[in-house]
Amino acid sequence: MGETAQMAARLAMAGDPAATEHRVVLEARDLARYYGVKRGVFRGHATVRAVDGVSFTLEAGRSLAVVGESGSGKSTLARVVTLIEPPTGGTLRLMGKDPFGADAATRRELRRAVQMVFQDPYGSLNPRQKIGAILEEPLIINTALKADERRERARAMLAAVGLRPEHYQRYPHMFSGGQRQRIAIARALMLNPRLVVADEPVSALDISIQAQVLNLMMDLQAELDLAYLFISHDLSVVRHIANDVLVMYLGKPVERGPKETVFERPRHPYTMALLAATPRVDPDDRVKPQIIKGELPSPLNPPPGCAFNSRCPYAQARCLAEVPALRAVEGRLAACHFAEEIAAKGT
Repeated sequence: MGETAQMAARLAMAGDPAATEHRVVLEARDLARYYGVKRGVFRGHATVRAVDGVSFTLEAGRSLAVVGESGSGKSTLARVVTLIEPPTGGTLRLMGKDPFGADAATRRELRRAVQMVFQDPYGSLNPRQKIGAILEEPLIINTALKADERRERARAMLAAVGLRPEHYQRYPHMFSGGQRQRIAIARALMLNPRLVVADEPVSALDISIQAQVLNLMMDLQAELDLAYLFISHDLSVVRHIANDVLVMYLGKPVERGPKETVFERPRHPYTMALLAATPRVDPDDRVKPQIIKGELPSPLNPPPGCAFNSRCPYAQARCLAEVPALRAVEGRLAACHFAEEIAAKGT
């Protein structure tokens, strides 16, 4: 096994595979999701590679953060993982099973095992339903529990997210944004999932509330042994909650590894730029700004070679002609031809 394959195996599953196999909740291998679009009346069709060759393994009790600009493929990845859309290529296994090749009963079981918390707590709750009805709805659809059993479980979940019993009979508009997101988290946990996909779950909240919601999510993760796939563009939030980080650019993974390794020693220019743009309170922790030229290229017409070459300050002729492989570089995987040289410059 080559160095890159060994590194991928270590990053995908730490420790003894036999000891951790039962802990693996989600496994993706070369996952892809493409869309065919019509350019115009006389311009024919094109393919958007929204997710292109993403691989990772996520265990119970751990969090993988997927970061990148808007248009990098984060939300498309979330839709595939939550079984809303099938992958175009590659494999996805949820608790060791292929949800898209499974029979109807198995797929129903797996759909219950993965739940989602959405970005907007104002739009994700039905304003015409009381909180109790919102929490009980997944149980009505997916279980045979009696009404009193559903009420008991819903009230217990309200308490678990820090809300009071009287909130059961109130409507969403009677709550603050932070409280609504707590309700959304409670709803996601009603079916006892193994995996929660959180798509920018605190970006719509005030800064003062974000930490409270993140701390709640971490407490629930520890208590329930949940796996989190955490979608975010905010690296200060990712630093707080993630164990591992996957950086995506134009649908492709460009860097993946343990949070501490990626944050302290980024080895892809795009990751460096994202980290440099993150505000830091401690002046000793600040890094030299990295300027990203231009805008994100159109996914209909990505640059040849490295997708980041049109904006990269270190781009060379090779970057315009050859797609860089995701390879082992100093304790993580990075897709950059010159990752070692960039590191040697002290950036």
